[in-house]
Amino acid sequence: MSIGAGCAAPAGQVVQAYRFALDPTDAQQQLLRSQCGAQRRAFDWGLGLIKMNLDQRAAERSYGVADDELTAVVGWSAYGLRKRWNLVKHDVAPWWRENSKEAYSSGLANLAAALSNWSASRCGDRNGPRVRFPRFKSKKAPMSCRFSTGAFGLADSDRRHMRLPRIGVVRTHESTRKLARRTDTGRARIRSATVTFSRGRWFVSFSVQVQRSDPAPARPNSVIGVDLGVKHLAVLSTPVPEVSDEHGMVPNPKHLDNAQRKLRRLHRQAARRRGPDKRGGAEPSRRWLAAHAEVRRLHARVANARGDGLHQLSTALTDRFGAIAIEDLHVAGMLANHRLARRIADAGWGELRRQLDYKTRWRGTALIVADRWYPSSKTCSNCGVVKTKLRLSDRVFDCDSCGHRADRDRNAAANLAALAAHLQRGTSSPSCGATKNEPDGNSSKTGHAGSGYRHGKPHEGNAA
Repeated sequence: MSIGAGCAAPAGQVVQAYRFALDPTDAQQQLLRSQCGAQRRAFDWGLGLIKMNLDQRAAERSYGVADDELTAVVGWSAYGLRKRWNLVKHDVAPWWRENSKEAYSSGLANLAAALSNWSASRCGDRNGPRVRFPRFKSKKAPMSCRFSTGAFGLADSDRRHMRLPRIGVVRTHESTRKLARRTDTGRARIRSATVTFSRGRWFVSFSVQVQRSDPAPARPNSVIGVDLGVKHLAVLSTPVPEVSDEHGMVPNPKHLDNAQRKLRRLHRQAARRRGPDKRGGAEPSRRWLAAHAEVRRLHARVANARGDGLHQLSTALTDRFGAIAIEDLHVAGMLANHRLARRIADAGWGELRRQLDYKTRWRGTALIVADRWYPSSKTCSNCGVVKTKLRLSDRVFDCDSCGHRADRDRNAAANLAALAAHLQRGTSSPSCGATKNEPDGNSSKTGHAGSGYRHGKPHEGNAA
């Protein structure tokens, strides 16, 4: 399975992830859990050291100690933390030889990145929501471990095995031939391997530097507007026969809604069985564990089906159009509506935008993100007049100026397509705002040009 990534790579190459499900033996599962536990132990040790140092300095300041007389600052770079870990690992983790050194290094690297993000967010040097101070990881936290050095990669024997440090050759649930063909011909280089335990099974994700040569879209000079919704997953300004009907309506499969009946039945079964007792220390029964394993499998099937449908939609759009316009939706804020939260989460709007972002980069095309306050639904696609009030229950748009009448979502999609066409021609409109994706940097840090437009450069070639 191929998953896009946005890391930096040389011109003409991209960094993407290849994710495979694993079928480890019982002994290998224990080793995998040990590696993940080692990463968690190193992370918690480093966080405790940094937190103790910061608390000590804060306490000294409260007593009026001068800044130059405070306890020395403990650096939190990955290199510095590794040096300190090597000095104390015999006492902190006497069993450290049982695991790969990469397990401890990756935990400290994750801590260094988390602390840097917290510091940058606190100083205002980081965009987005405020990043909180890292917290200790419990044994119930998601298990993962990253390997960047050592004997890891695809096994030479066949296309159904891969190799990990200290664990050896592990069988994969699916064939790795797509990645193997690229590595054998020198078109791909594996940079790291991350093992995770998710939805009841183990996965490995290879970060691969790939030389891609994706063909240009079938209609490179055409644009399309995509209006996302709940009733319909998306409404397209131009119908695409592979994914939509003749009116451009992409049906919403509602995978989670369709699974609710079975999901409620499984939860009732689990509730009737003996679960864990934290006070008494009782272990859950096997029937309880089996019921919850079935719940996880059902959620995994729902997530896989949702992801497959989004991949089909995003691929159909990037294969055909040279520019795609979507809205910058505030999904986190929309989830506060408890009546629509489950259906909004089930639609996967954020995942669709992520897929469109890296697939347009591969194609060398443009993804145009309209400003969050751009009135795509309130604007008449015929004359451009903006209505002052339009309720969510009004599913048909009626223009008071020219008498134009259209479906609300189709009208919004047409306005997004017009916005993309304006940006492609280099013109502007005082009521529009949009952001083009960029090959490098943060797309939110773009300058202003024209009347209300925010845009950067479209993707060039296959640069990531």
